[in-house]
Amino acid sequence: MEFDETAEAPTRERVARSILELGPSTAAVLAERLDLTPAAVRRHLDHLVTQGAVEAREPRAYGVRGRGRPAKAFALTSAGRDHFDQQYDDLAVQALRFLAETGGDDAVMAFARRRVAVLEERFNDVVAEHPEVAPAEALAEVLTQGGYAASVRTGPVGDQLCQQHCPVAHVAHEFPQLCEAETEVISKVLGRHVQRLATIAHGDGVCTTCIPSSIRVMSSHERLSN
Repeated sequence: MEFDETAEAPTRERVARSILELGPSTAAVLAERLDLTPAAVRRHLDHLVTQGAVEAREPRAYGVRGRGRPAKAFALTSAGRDHFDQQYDDLAVQALRFLAETGGDDAVMAFARRRVAVLEERFNDVVAEHPEVAPAEALAEVLTQGGYAASVRTGPVGDQLCQQHCPVAHVAHEFPQLCEAETEVISKVLGRHVQRLATIAHGDGVCTTCIPSSIRVMSSHERLSN
C-alpha cells in the first residue's frame, strides 16, 4: 500500500505514524498530539479510512459511562502497517516452511529462540548503563530500538508491555513460535512469569504482555509464626 502523493501526504503520514507509535487514538487526541485542528485530522482520517490504511473502532467502556456517545478510536489496519517497512517477505516464510518440513517444529522454535537471544544481550547492556531505569522500561527501550515501538503502562495487577508495531507480524501469523520465543525471553529478562494478552500477528491492534507485580511468598516458618 502507498499513501497518496498530494501536498497533504506528509501530514497524513504523520497522522498514521502517530497511530502506529502510540496506538489507537481519537481524532481529538491526534489533533492535540500533532498540533493540528480537529477538522484537519478528521479529513486526514477519512482519507486514510478510504485507502484502507486506518479503521475506526468503538472504544472499550470502563466503569460508568457518561452522557453522549464516546469518540471512536482509529487504528491501523494490516494494510496500513505494511506501509511502514515491515521486515518480512515471501523468502522468509518459504525458508521457515522448508525448516519446518525438514527439521520439524523443534527446528523452527530453535530458530525463533536464536533470533530473539539478542534482546537479552541488549537488555543487559541497557540495565548496566542505566541502573536507575526500571527493568520493564529498559526492555521497552530495547524493543523500540528493534522496531517494536514499545512502551510500558501501569495496570491494576502490574505493568503492561505494549508493542505498537511488529516487524515480523505476517511471518508470526503462520509461525507463532516467533511470538512464543519472544514471550519466553521477556519472562527471562524480567525474572518472572508473564502472560501474552494480545498479538498483532493474530489480528489484535497491539501486542500486549501482562507483567504482574512481584509478590513475595512467605516461607513455611513465617506462615507458622503468623
